[in-house]
Amino acid sequence: MAIKLKTRQPTGIVPWPLILLEGEEGAGKTYSAAEFSASTRIGQMYWVDLAEGSADEYAAIPGARYLIIEHDGTYRDILEQIRAVFLEARRAAAAGEPPVVLAVDSGTALWRMLKTWTNERARRSKNNAQLLEENPDAAIDVGMNLWNDATDRWLEVIHLLQTFPGIAIITARGKQISAIDDNGRPVKDRGRVLREWKVQAQKDLAFDCSVWVRMRRGKNPQVIKARSLQLRVEDGKPLNLEAFTVEDLVFNRLGCSMDSQPRQMPALVGDRVQAWLEDNDVDELKDVEKLRQLWWDAAEPDTGLARAEVVSIRGAIERKVAVLENPPTEMGQGPLSDADKLRAAAERKAAEEPDVDPDDVTVPEPTRRPARKRTTAKKTTAAKVPARR
Repeated sequence: MAIKLKTRQPTGIVPWPLILLEGEEGAGKTYSAAEFSASTRIGQMYWVDLAEGSADEYAAIPGARYLIIEHDGTYRDILEQIRAVFLEARRAAAAGEPPVVLAVDSGTALWRMLKTWTNERARRSKNNAQLLEENPDAAIDVGMNLWNDATDRWLEVIHLLQTFPGIAIITARGKQISAIDDNGRPVKDRGRVLREWKVQAQKDLAFDCSVWVRMRRGKNPQVIKARSLQLRVEDGKPLNLEAFTVEDLVFNRLGCSMDSQPRQMPALVGDRVQAWLEDNDVDELKDVEKLRQLWWDAAEPDTGLARAEVVSIRGAIERKVAVLENPPTEMGQGPLSDADKLRAAAERKAAEEPDVDPDDVTVPEPTRRPARKRTTAKKTTAAKVPARR
């Protein structure tokens, strides 16, 4: 089948921004975000307070009007609430209402939570747990796979903010630190340790945001970066803003309006396996028959899945079915063997017939599948599922 070229004309419309407000403590980051809620040019603002505790007090700012998102402090609940705001913003945009605003205060706390989660997982690993049992102060090994998981969780939130159908704001702490080389040693110039500015969050946050504003006590806010044709910031020359407000930045300097749209940024993924599993709730399903039906559905032509993706999806479903049909019976015990199943059946029969002693019941040895003869034909893997009804 010939590949069809997919194109579209560019709109030239200024997209809604993801604004990073970062800087020193007490420089006005949270205040500026809360002050923006008083603007008559926006719709409802939703506020996600992450370990900052300022949301209630800052509602006393004249004209401030925002709703605080309640969450239980877990990543899953925070992510679900942000998704809920995303859907509400999409509804408001489709209805032609003023843009919804989402403020996350702060990105520093979110990344700190994910770092803590990463270290807790590392401490629970088998090798590290044994090491800490012998020496509670021992240095543990935090695997790269754990850091990758933390980054994936971070990027889930950032992608929602980048494609938000309205205005998104995220705050973060920033400060000057000693410059460190790749070996962890201070970088010196003529005997003096060099200093550099660091945003205290995941390392790509400043790059992922469309507008980056730095705020320092006693100094004018500076626009460090702006991905915009309207607001030009020369390399190495931050733009000083004497009377800074988020409203002026969004609607006057960036040129956003009711015609603005979210950035068109499809999530980049290596394949469609994980998305398919999540869309069909494979991890949550407990119904074996539904899982078996999904095993067949994965190969339907309208899914658009490649053969390798179908194989991976079916493998995940088969593993889930095996766990549901053969669960462990005791803590630390793996799935039941065939002999265990037969013995359990004998015990159930004895329970139904009180005169029968379970020790008198002969448990047959499980039958072994005969070895398959090797052939020169192409090797295939047969899935253990029932025939289609």
